[in-house]
Amino acid sequence: MSTFRNPVGPQSSNVYWRRRLIVGLGLLAVLAIILLIVFGPKASTDPNTSSPSETSATESNTPAATDSTGSTICDPAKLTLEAITDASSYAAGENPQLSFSLKSTMTEPCVIEAGSDIQEFVITSGSDEIWNSKHCQTGGEAGTVVLQPGVPVQSSSIEWDRTRSATDTCESDRPIVTADGASYHLAVSVGDIAAESTKQFLLN
Repeated sequence: MSTFRNPVGPQSSNVYWRRRLIVGLGLLAVLAIILLIVFGPKASTDPNTSSPSETSATESNTPAATDSTGSTICDPAKLTLEAITDASSYAAGENPQLSFSLKSTMTEPCVIEAGSDIQEFVITSGSDEIWNSKHCQTGGEAGTVVLQPGVPVQSSSIEWDRTRSATDTCESDRPIVTADGASYHLAVSVGDIAAESTKQFLLN
């Protein structure tokens, strides 16, 4: 009688054992494949999921924003604003001339609103705000500037009369600020774009 432990046949028992071993290994392999299919990791089916390469390709192909005339609007993240004074030190009686420059790092010409209505010049000494061009500004005008890639454009200058400003002193005499080598800083902004650093100058 042939049993699992004592196979009977025309060949030696070793042959039958080898055959059973091969069959057993084959069954284990099939079982392993089935388990991998059932419990293995599944590819994402989320249509909103994309690979980094697909994402970067999509972003790079996004067209730049344009205005009503079809001109490309400057990307604020690719603009550099710099505060400018016409000198670093002023003798007694000389008033600082204040301006700024705008530069684009975009690869094509672009336009930006940069009129005097959204320009702001602020002079400080330490943490003290001394003068602000918005305090008594009248007649600010809207204006558009075309920026060529990498070419800075400088604004028209305005003069600071060395006085301290406030909104309630527009129609009255203002106090003259300290000179004798005193240090001041000019900060500028155009709309939501602000210069990353101030420009220092001295009054004598």
